[in-house]
Amino acid sequence: MEKWEGKLAIVTGTSSGIGRGIAIKLVEAGLRVVGIARREDRGRELELALDGKKGRFYHLTADITKEQEVLNAFKWIECNLGVVHILVNNAGTTRETTLIDGKTTCWNDILDLNVLGLSMMTREAVQSMRANNIAGEIIHIGSLTGCISSAPVKGLRMYCASKHAVRSLTEGLRQELLEVGSQIKISCINPGLVGNTEIIEHNEAVKGWFPLIEQILKPEDIGDMVLFVLSRPPHVQIHDILVRPTGEIV
Repeated sequence: MEKWEGKLAIVTGTSSGIGRGIAIKLVEAGLRVVGIARREDRGRELELALDGKKGRFYHLTADITKEQEVLNAFKWIECNLGVVHILVNNAGTTRETTLIDGKTTCWNDILDLNVLGLSMMTREAVQSMRANNIAGEIIHIGSLTGCISSAPVKGLRMYCASKHAVRSLTEGLRQELLEVGSQIKISCINPGLVGNTEIIEHNEAVKGWFPLIEQILKPEDIGDMVLFVLSRPPHVQIHDILVRPTGEIV
C-alpha cells in the first residue's frame, strides 16, 4: 500500500457501516480520504475520530443522487485537495418493496442511488483521472444479491436488480477503459451479510438470516478487501470478489 500513501481517495456513504469501515482502513494506510455522505454530524464525528492517524479524513456533505451536487463535490475536491486517485462507490440503499405492487418512489430511491449515483460518481472520477494522466482505481461495492439469480428474501428484489446492474456496469466500464487505452482499473467487491450496517438493521426480513450464521461479516472485513484490491501490482486487476461469512446459506 506504500504506493498510495498521501494519495487522494473518495469513498461514498461514509456516515455508517461499510463506508465508514473502508474509510478507516484507508486513512490508517496513509491515504487522504474524502468521505461523501448526507449526514454532516456523523461525518464530522468521523473526522475527529481519525484525527492523528497516518492519513487524513475529510467529510463532504453531498447527495450523490443529485447531479449538480456530484459536480460540485468534484470541483471542491480538486480545488482544495487535488486530483482523485481512487473512488470507492459504496453508498447504497434498499427499501422493502415488491415487483408486483411496489411503489415507484421506493424503486426510484434504490435505482437513483445504487445505479445512477454510482454511475455519475464514476464518470466524474474517470474524467478527472484521464485529464490528469492518473492510472487510478475505481471500486464498486456490490452485493451477494448481485451474484445470484434472485434475492431469496421478499422485498429485496429491486435491490437485487440494482446490484446486478452494478456488476454489469463494472464489466462495461472495464471494456470502455480498454477501448480508450486507459490504465485505470475497475473492481467490484460483493459482500454477503455484513453486520452493523443500516441496510441490514432496517430490514426485518434480512435480520431473520442472522441466527443461521455464527459470525457475519464486519465492515472492516470489506475494508480489508479494498486494501487487497489496491495493493495488487500494476499488471494485476481484481475484477470481481465475492465475500461470504462462513456458513452463509445463500
